[in-house]
Amino acid sequence: MRLASLLLALSPNILIAEPITVSVWADNWFSMSVDGTPALEDSVPITTERSFNAETATIDMDLPAQIAFTVKDFKENDTGLEYIGSRRQQMGDGGFVAQFTNANGVVVGVTDDQVRCMVLHHAPVDVSCAKSRDPQVGQGACASETHDAPAGWDRADFDDRTWPKATEYSARAVRPKDGYDRIRWDRKAELIWGPSLEQDNTLICRMTLG
Repeated sequence: MRLASLLLALSPNILIAEPITVSVWADNWFSMSVDGTPALEDSVPITTERSFNAETATIDMDLPAQIAFTVKDFKENDTGLEYIGSRRQQMGDGGFVAQFTNANGVVVGVTDDQVRCMVLHHAPVDVSCAKSRDPQVGQGACASETHDAPAGWDRADFDDRTWPKATEYSARAVRPKDGYDRIRWDRKAELIWGPSLEQDNTLICRMTLG
């Protein structure tokens, strides 16, 4: 009898950690925790413009587990814009996708519209800011809406039922690249973000695995 099976037979309520392989692609940056403990972070800093890499790691988890993500799109400042002052000045667009696979190669979790996400930074408040010749932080169309992350939001006992469900986006809308194609995504794994792919810049998201 395998050790895990023996322990379960002796104590059916015991939690047995098992290796779970997680793959994440984000535009531009993410960090992930498991039951409130930091577990994985994008290796390319958020300050890196046009960072579209994917990360894959195997992490021991006790299932069920609460997975929490912080995801950020690149922005030069709190106007939410990039390439400020150039002819390419624009709002950036985000997007991320994740999947979890057990040691037998079975996909046990993916991102989709059942993930709960809270937007912490939304800017600019009006898309006309992108056309401004002198976009100023906090002024007019270039103002932002910000929220603090609730205390304990990444823990399993946090109640996220009032949080909106994530919005699913097509690959055509997100245009994933640079690492996305290296992952063999399950057909149920969806690219997700907040309600606005361009104006939502920082999100926190929660999903239960197992």
